[in-house]
Amino acid sequence: MELSNKFTRTSIWGVGHVDAPEVVTSAWIDEQLAETFERCAIRPGLLETVAGIVERRWWPEGVTFDEVAALAAREAMDAAGVDARDIDLLISTSVCKHHLEPSVACAVHFRLGLPSTCANFDLGNACLGFVNAMNMAAMAIESGQARTVLIVDGEGSRFTQLATIERLRQPSATLTDVFDQFASLTLGSGAAAMVMGGPRTGGHAFLGGLTRAATKSHDLCVGDLNQMRTDTARLLEMGLELANETYMDALAAGWEWKDCDRYVIHQVSAIHTAKLCELLHIDMKRVPLSYPLFGNMGPAAVPYTLSTIADEIAEGERVLLLGIGSGLNCAGAELVW
Repeated sequence: MELSNKFTRTSIWGVGHVDAPEVVTSAWIDEQLAETFERCAIRPGLLETVAGIVERRWWPEGVTFDEVAALAAREAMDAAGVDARDIDLLISTSVCKHHLEPSVACAVHFRLGLPSTCANFDLGNACLGFVNAMNMAAMAIESGQARTVLIVDGEGSRFTQLATIERLRQPSATLTDVFDQFASLTLGSGAAAMVMGGPRTGGHAFLGGLTRAATKSHDLCVGDLNQMRTDTARLLEMGLELANETYMDALAAGWEWKDCDRYVIHQVSAIHTAKLCELLHIDMKRVPLSYPLFGNMGPAAVPYTLSTIADEIAEGERVLLLGIGSGLNCAGAELVW
């Protein structure tokens, strides 16, 4: 759907995030794969020197994705000054799921004690899910279908990375296997949430933005909790091409994104961030970074990063949320703080 028309009656009331407590360094992963790296003639340290990821986080064993999403939701609800009975719509955008049914949203709804009148569902679109959900929330608010919308996301990389490390430690693992699964080692764990509603004092205007798709590239990154295989070079190339198309189309449609005060970009890696900023002529000083110490947290990355800087953003500053998700899809959305 074309989203070039600005929303006029939607605000962000509060954002929140939760850090996973267990720190896992890239140096530790290098140690686990030392024999494979030596056998395949791979230089250790690529996660730090190429991806720029020094650390990522894991949730403790037994912690569920809906549990951490609910923790982040409470942070966002406290920031917004709302409680369970105020929420009319809950959207969960978690990529990570312990099972196909029921939805993660059902479990979060239960954990938060939301009322039976609160509609709830999952929205999945790889790393773009949260930004897509913000647009859906604005549609619901401006059409009168909802007054207060809660969006949540909980992601975890423990299981995937342990399974990947175990596979790559096998004597049969090849150079191709390592690079096909390299992106799995950049993932991180985290949770974020947001409360959206109508205009109010202290709210931050959500203007919406624009989306574009290039689904010819839908098979460049395919994964589940056990394994993810990624054509990293091609994904970067095609992702940048789509991001440029999206950005240029937005400028042509009248969006003034060249001079935003802050750019909250989906956090993938150092190379991805640098090349995207170079392509779109974005000043890196205006881009807050979370990937060096938290890795790629999927759809939680944009709201997580926004939440960590929320107290630093001055009233009236313009913030652009920008992301590319496997599929490929790209979206940009503007906020006025």
